[in-house]
Amino acid sequence: MKTLARLGTLSALSALTPSLAFAHSGGSHVHGLFAGLEHPLFGMDHPLAMVAVGMIGARAGGRSVVLVPLFFVSAMVAGALLGMAGIGLPSLETGIALSLVVFGVMVGLARPLPLAAAAALTALFGLFHGNAHGLEIPESVSDIAYAAGFVLGTSILHAIGALSVLKLASWPLPVRTAGIATSLVGMAMAAQTF
Repeated sequence: MKTLARLGTLSALSALTPSLAFAHSGGSHVHGLFAGLEHPLFGMDHPLAMVAVGMIGARAGGRSVVLVPLFFVSAMVAGALLGMAGIGLPSLETGIALSLVVFGVMVGLARPLPLAAAAALTALFGLFHGNAHGLEIPESVSDIAYAAGFVLGTSILHAIGALSVLKLASWPLPVRTAGIATSLVGMAMAAQTF
């Protein structure tokens, strides 16, 4: 019962969090390797989504621990390239918020999804995450160092998610609870975009 009360409190607080909690403010960034590395750590959506992707891969087991995050990062890069070309995906922030809902559900499931389904869903939402960043990068700035830092930062968060699942292998309840909490935060963020 205490867990449900905590999740309810977290959901209420998330719903009251201003939309500035999104890391995609649309403003310009200071670019470079370090700026790219630190960017995934800010905002609520990045750390939750990236850690969840690592958890999804680790829960699926075997080669999924590497392939699921790889599909996400590859799609994120493709989405960023679209954004840099000036092509924005429709309902971008809603798609990012929905990624938290879907990723949280995937982590919270009693049985993990098969590799093909997990890779396809993470890649789909990776496009949204990457597109938001590609749209934010000014054309006048060399973005290679920033992109390398961003991919590295994202990969570190994936690794944290995967390692947490592997460390808690004998205690699946905390992992599943983290998935439910991630979904609730995503629902609160999605509600703010409407």
